[in-house]
Amino acid sequence: MFAHKLFKGSKSGPQSFITDSNYCITDHGYGKDAVKLLHVLRNGPAHSIKEFEIGTHLKLDTQKDYLKGDNSDIVATDSQKNTIYLLAKKHGIQNPEEFAILLSKHFLSKYSHVNEVHVHVEEYPWQRICQEETGCMEPPGTTNSNFSSFNNRQKHNHAFVFTPTALRYCDVVCSRDAASPTVISGLKGLRVLKTTQSSFVNFVNDEYRSLPDQYDRIFSTVVDSSWEYSKTENLKFCNVWNIVRNVIIKNFAGDPYVGVTSPSVQHTLYLAEKEVLDMVPQISAISMTMPNKHYFNFDTKPFQGLVPGENNEVFIPVDKPHGTIYAQLERKDMQSKL
Repeated sequence: MFAHKLFKGSKSGPQSFITDSNYCITDHGYGKDAVKLLHVLRNGPAHSIKEFEIGTHLKLDTQKDYLKGDNSDIVATDSQKNTIYLLAKKHGIQNPEEFAILLSKHFLSKYSHVNEVHVHVEEYPWQRICQEETGCMEPPGTTNSNFSSFNNRQKHNHAFVFTPTALRYCDVVCSRDAASPTVISGLKGLRVLKTTQSSFVNFVNDEYRSLPDQYDRIFSTVVDSSWEYSKTENLKFCNVWNIVRNVIIKNFAGDPYVGVTSPSVQHTLYLAEKEVLDMVPQISAISMTMPNKHYFNFDTKPFQGLVPGENNEVFIPVDKPHGTIYAQLERKDMQSKL
């Protein structure tokens, strides 16, 4: 759940303590993971919900709990769990990033011996149920209701449907000697597929190659992406998250009627990352991973007597093994913690 590397290399507090002549603790921390929370905002008849899974990790300014078994500085993980619920009750919840920043700053201000706080938040993808009235023939006085359509439909006041198109998350790290928190947002599990306008040709041709040039193939991937902010003041985190998701989908799919050519997964990935940095100046770096989820053409040549002709309709999904393509794009002269 946690990207522990965000703690690595931190300059807050002592970084190593000599325990004997041979060893020293170079990294440490503890916390509460997988705290589940549902917050309901009741604004008259229209209700809003946010469901989170939250982790909080603290790094203390001493290591006496490790070295001496002295627990006097430990803020119990159960206390961290209770803090999550109480701050949600007191302040409400707007989005993962703002709540993670609120939690981080609370632990630093409440406990003077806490040097660094890392909060990880994952948001469960709930969306309002929407109703579409169609013109289908029904008995007099009734209508046919389609509850699966979301565009320009009547939104339900207090009923929701789970729509896991992609999982939203964030990581926030606050330390005493940092001028501002490190805020990293992300999405994972965005699975997309297109049936044409994807090719892969002119790659290395040596004695190990068995894959032929592919001039028109199915392109499917599951996108994971994270991005770091250089500035967060007055930033609309939900808008930015939607922008990144939409940019990824647009560069993958293109115009709904014309599409867009993908000469490689690498090129599609780069174009999406570049457009994100062009559109959101507060993002200093973005990282993206696109594993290639293969769909191989079923060979019908041995069965021409049963099904004559070429096959371009039936494919075999193969999840493993798969290629993995990734890249991180940063603005020049900026160092990222991604």
